[in-house]
Amino acid sequence: MARMRTQSQAFEWLKSHDPDTALTKTALRRLIITGAVPSVRVGQKYLISLEALEDYLYGSKAVSEPISIHGIREVRA
Repeated sequence: MARMRTQSQAFEWLKSHDPDTALTKTALRRLIITGAVPSVRVGQKYLISLEALEDYLYGSKAVSEPISIHGIREVRA
């Protein structure tokens, strides 16, 4: 089962594992919103899998669009 966390929780987890990380909360938010780090949107929150975050930071290219809990996604023309 995936270990899902909010943006703040994921950032705190990252800080606890790497106190000298150069990644900021703002940078993490951008990675989530752009889909560089896969996430699930629940209401106004994004939930991030810690495994997906680790994969991204280790260099895996897991690019996806954020998923809405209601199944609504942006349609690009």
